Amino acid sequence: MSATLRAAWLIALLPLFAGCSTIGDWFDWSEEEDPRKPAELIDIDTRVTVDRLWSVSVGDGQGKGLYKLQPVLAGDMIYAASVDGQVRAVERNRGRTRWKENVENGLSGGVGYYDGNLYLGSADGEVLRLDAGDGSVRWSARLTGEVLAPPQGDGQVVVAQTYDGKLHGLDHDTGERLWSYDSNVPVLTIRGTSTPILRDGTVYAGFANGRVLAFDALTGAVTWEARVAIAQGRSEIERIVDVDGTMAIQGTELYAASYQGRVTALDIRSGRKLWQRNLSSFSGVSQGFGNVYVADDDGTITAYLRNGQGVRWEQPALGFRELSRPTPVSSYLAVTDYQGYLHLLSQVDGEFVGRTRVDGDGARADMLADGNVLYVYGNSGKLVAYEITPRD
Repeated sequence: MSATLRAAWLIALLPLFAGCSTIGDWFDWSEEEDPRKPAELIDIDTRVTVDRLWSVSVGDGQGKGLYKLQPVLAGDMIYAASVDGQVRAVERNRGRTRWKENVENGLSGGVGYYDGNLYLGSADGEVLRLDAGDGSVRWSARLTGEVLAPPQGDGQVVVAQTYDGKLHGLDHDTGERLWSYDSNVPVLTIRGTSTPILRDGTVYAGFANGRVLAFDALTGAVTWEARVAIAQGRSEIERIVDVDGTMAIQGTELYAASYQGRVTALDIRSGRKLWQRNLSSFSGVSQGFGNVYVADDDGTITAYLRNGQGVRWEQPALGFRELSRPTPVSSYLAVTDYQGYLHLLSQVDGEFVGRTRVDGDGARADMLADGNVLYVYGNSGKLVAYEITPRD
């Protein structure tokens, strides 16, 4: 079992089993005995050049709380936030800091962006709306629990998901709460929540009970509900089916993956399942080249055909290395791991084409790509831009 997942489960278990003398035995494996020991890196045939364009430091990065604060691209800027409250606006081409602000709150979720506004969530349950021009706080609103994913806005509503299983809709101008939805939270969950998608007046959100729901953004009314995973097994650990990773939309199709469940394609208009495949993932899905990409929790990266007709390729060489969500960049696919290595694969066949190390503390936040430039935010706070080009 990977170190991150062990820690995530322990965080979920401790409130329930405080004082239990046997809990340590469940996770007391030596490196030699651990069936989920991370794979050693293999030598690869490097076929791309990975040039670092610039690097900046953003506060304490992810800190020690298993957070996954992720940056966001908007126009000629990239915005990033750290667990200790630093928010930084960086010119994406040169890496020059346009402004830097520190908010009083310890941040745990972000960064969301819409039309000159930034949205952040705090560990003590606050959502903040900031002016993207200078970092000033427009308003803050108190919610019911820790915000572990970027809130999203559309000029009318700001939506935020909290770790207690709730989804909240807030008035964009004032932060006043308009509605809340309370899901059925299982006994045990992985630490994290999915990032809501807000599009054309509809909110799409995944929950720890293995379901994805669509809501009317203004009223919070549920328009459809789909089950991505069904809890199975006798123990509560075996029954964990969180939809925690990033979802993706392409056209009228929504792709979502759950832990110990499935990757599923849904029709965004009705919630009808178009296809599904069994897997276990907590980092989420992406799409490109007619594929849907998922990193299984066992470290296997799989490219599923978008039409649901099967698997284009699999890459198992990064076993149990706690991979990030796969991110397409140009004709390649990028993933990072718990040691901070950036791995580049061909989108065509899944073969490795390049590798570099970004951050010795690891990198788990979703990466960003624009053309052949990739932006990686390491756990220690390093925000780095790389240009990926084929070798002659």
